[in-house]
Amino acid sequence: MRYLLIVTLLWAFSFSLIGEYLAGQVDSYFAVLTRIVIAGLLFLPLTRWRGHPAAFVRGMLLIGALQFGITYVCLYLSFSVLTVPEVLLFTILTPLHVTLIEDALNRHFNPWSLLAATVAVLGAGIIRYDGISSGFLLGFLLLQLANFTFAAGQVLYKHLLSWYPSSEPQYRRFGFFYLGALLIALPAYLLLGDEQRMPSSALQWGVLLWLGIVASGLGLYWWNRGGSLVDGGTLAVMNNALVPAGLLVNLLIWNRDADLLRLAIGGAVIILSLPLVHLGRKPSSIAGVR
Repeated sequence: MRYLLIVTLLWAFSFSLIGEYLAGQVDSYFAVLTRIVIAGLLFLPLTRWRGHPAAFVRGMLLIGALQFGITYVCLYLSFSVLTVPEVLLFTILTPLHVTLIEDALNRHFNPWSLLAATVAVLGAGIIRYDGISSGFLLGFLLLQLANFTFAAGQVLYKHLLSWYPSSEPQYRRFGFFYLGALLIALPAYLLLGDEQRMPSSALQWGVLLWLGIVASGLGLYWWNRGGSLVDGGTLAVMNNALVPAGLLVNLLIWNRDADLLRLAIGGAVIILSLPLVHLGRKPSSIAGVR
């Protein structure tokens, strides 16, 4: 539990740091690639690269590609069209994506999940009812893709540990996670990156360094490790705890002029959509995190 609490605090500041110092200023693909490289270097000397089942290695590569590579590329791109509070509120839908993934894996269709998605979209519309644009819709969809890939990574990681148990500490096998993320971020930067939008100040490089070492390196490892040690209900609670923590940090320090009433109403509607995903479902040991 302590791992999840620590990472919740770390990530609460990370959203605002990205939104205030990197979004719209530093190329998104370069920012994600830098975080992956720094975090990967942190785990490079700790990882035992040989002697693992091939299927486990492939699984970790896939999880890294989903949970870090695709997720963070979409997350950074969304900051160019959404405010930090909006990004935070829209990430609360990760448990919904976990439910949909589990239903798909179990070959079970739950209409309540579809209703929950509809209600959540309504909540997003309330937040920007007078400013819905193609850019806003693009940002919302990017975050839903990010939520989906992060949820998929969480589900697969919990299953992978149970399929391939080991007496080794998890950090000895975690380097493959960052290698999988690199397989997404490096081609994305080479194909789509903008070399004219590199970090231009020591502050921006400092933010990237902090995000790479603390938020992505220690943070993603601690979150996955913590998630493997607690039950699904605790994971769901901690997932949702990230949103109010991040909003509090952003609104108090950086975004005092935000429309608090509209954010509160729209956010409440989004939150009300979450219990709907549990209707008509059997209890499950897997829950979503973000």
